[in-house]
This record gives sequence, structure tokens and C-alpha cells, in this order.
Amino acid sequence: MRSVYIAGHNIITSLGITTAENMAAMEAGAIGIRMTSNPRLFPTPIPLSLVDSGVLEEKFEAVLAFHKKTDECSSFTRLEKFLIISVHEAIAPLEQDFRDNRTLFVVSTTKGNIDLLETRSASLFPPKRIYLWEMARIVGSFFGFANPPMIISNACISGIMALMAAFRYMKSGLYDQAVVTGGDILSEFVISGFQSFQSISPNPCRPYDAGRDGLSLGEGAGTMVLTTKKTNDTEKHITIAGAATSNDANHISGPSRTGEELALAMQKSMTEAGLSPSEMGFINAHGTATPFNDEMESKAIALAGLVEVPVNSFKGYWGHTLGAAGLIESVASIQSLKNQRLIRSAGFETLGVPEPIRVIASNEDKEISSCMKSASGFGGCNAAIMFELK
Repeated sequence: MRSVYIAGHNIITSLGITTAENMAAMEAGAIGIRMTSNPRLFPTPIPLSLVDSGVLEEKFEAVLAFHKKTDECSSFTRLEKFLIISVHEAIAPLEQDFRDNRTLFVVSTTKGNIDLLETRSASLFPPKRIYLWEMARIVGSFFGFANPPMIISNACISGIMALMAAFRYMKSGLYDQAVVTGGDILSEFVISGFQSFQSISPNPCRPYDAGRDGLSLGEGAGTMVLTTKKTNDTEKHITIAGAATSNDANHISGPSRTGEELALAMQKSMTEAGLSPSEMGFINAHGTATPFNDEMESKAIALAGLVEVPVNSFKGYWGHTLGAAGLIESVASIQSLKNQRLIRSAGFETLGVPEPIRVIASNEDKEISSCMKSASGFGGCNAAIMFELK
């Protein structure tokens, strides 16, 4: 079976519009979650992680010019701009042509152009732009991808599932390379929905901490470029080594009470990768900072035999980016792997989950060769993916 290598990547969050900007901000301890007063998003002040619109527009103008496009900025939605910029940043440095039929294009999102449901935005674009397939088609057409986009929308595991789908297709020989992107934006609909669950913290979230009291919402995009060919033979490469999903069928919004099903996905991903718990460098977990999610994850980690493995969550830096989270956090994880550096779990001080997991409390250099990214979501879905440096 063929190996699948990571050839390029990008992260767009409130902390920056490139992977390098985001990693530098995290190293410096910067938090992108800010108290926001915007009645178009929510009637009262609320902590959110928002991408600066001025920076976004300026960058998008530059991307249009780079690709010699004559379109107006206003002809693209906010999310489409996120995705186009992210894909551009990931593929521009690569000496590869992505316009043949051996290239797979995958888009992950939970809400797509959800802001177009709002009355004030509905008249700005054709009605069909609300559909995920049309949004993905716009992005794919911008770059001239030959194949129709594959769309993955499965709650908060969407980003990992998108990577897993591309990994499977490439391992089977159907494609030689893949561009996997994902994004979600914050809107009145999204924020009010989470607020109706009373799941949003009044302060920046604190994953796994004893004082955690809810999640923080964020927006952003991430892209990962996969290939079956090494870019060179003189250095180590990061590969996708295994991936798995499961479903606990517990509740439409509440996670499993035992963590058994997430543990199953974790164990299966390790089995496919041929790695044991003792070989694991760290786990970048879902870590939403809601009481039930973090409790369940600690149980899953223990059941999977990973209680001694360092764990972090990146949501304390840029919030929960929904369908983009799996991709954004996977990119940050492989950068940690590449840099041999464990990044602290922002907001964490005192362990507040039932199992004694080893939450990373400070940045640390460490010799590591593999890591796991895990996620869970509404509907009981769970996923885990393994990355290996070799």
C-alpha cells in the first residue's frame, strides 16, 4: 500500500492567516478569543474568536491578483474567501499541478454559507449559494480543479473525516494527491444555537481545567495538501499513518458517558498505524471545555491505554472552529511534530476530569515521532487520526 505524505498546509484563525503566524502566536501564549460587542452576531457582549475582516479582505485582493482573476471581492462570500485564501497559501509554494483528474479536492464544513440565511445577506447572492455543493464548486472552480469536490459534513469531526477520506482514496490508488480544506464562520444562527444549549463560557475557554464552564466559539479555515510522492529524500516526512471513526449513538448533543466509542476509534487508528501507546508523542484532543465532553475524553484516553501520553487542546487559543477544527488542529499538530515541540493547553491550570490524563501545562521540547488528533461531535460521532514523522 502507498504512503500518504503531507506536502503543504495552512491555518487561518484570529491569530493569523498563515500557519507560521498561528504557531508563533501560540508559542508566545497569545489568545485570539476576545469579548465582542456586535449585535449582528449576538445581542449582548460575548467572547468570540473572529478573523479580522480588514486583513481578510486585503489578503483576498492579493490572491485575486496572484491568480489574475477579474472578479470583484464582493462576488465571494466570507467563507469562500477563507477557503480560497487557505488553499492558495497551501498550494502556492508547491511545484505541483493540481488541475488533473488524479487530484482529489475535499471540503469540510458544518454550516457552509450559513450567513446567507439572514435577511440582510440573502439578497447579495443567488439562493443556491446556501447549498454546500455550490459553495464548494465555487472554490474548486477558482483553482481549476478537474474533479467535482467531495463534501464532508459530519458535525465537529468533519475535518478529520475529510483527511481520512482523502487518505483512504489515495491509499487505494484512485488519486495521487489531494487538497483537503475546511472552514466555518460565525453567524447569529451559529452563536444563538450554541447559546441555547447554555454551552458558551462567559470567558475564554479552559479545556480540562477544574474551573471550566463552557466552550468558546471561533471561525477559521485550514488546508492540508496530501501526496503519494516524497518531495525529497534528504529529510524526514510527515505521513498519515492511520485513521478511524465510531459512533456512540448516545444522544443528539450529549457525548457518551463512558468514552468507550471514542476509545475504539483511537485504538483502531493506532492499530492501522502499527503504533503502540508507548510510541505516542502526544494527543491533540477535542478539548471543548464543556463539562461532559472533557470528562468523556479523559475516560476514552484511559480506556485506550493512553493515560500516560501528553494531551493538549488548541481551542483555548482560537476557540471551537466547528467543521474546520479537525483540519486546523491537525495542521498545528503536525507542526508540533515537525518542530519536536509540545504546545501547552491554553487556559489549563488544575486538572478537573475524572481520569489522571497528562494535560500539557507549559511548552516543552520533546523528541517525538508520532501524534494523534481526535475529535467528537453532535450525533455521537468520534474520530481519530495518526500522524507519523519518518
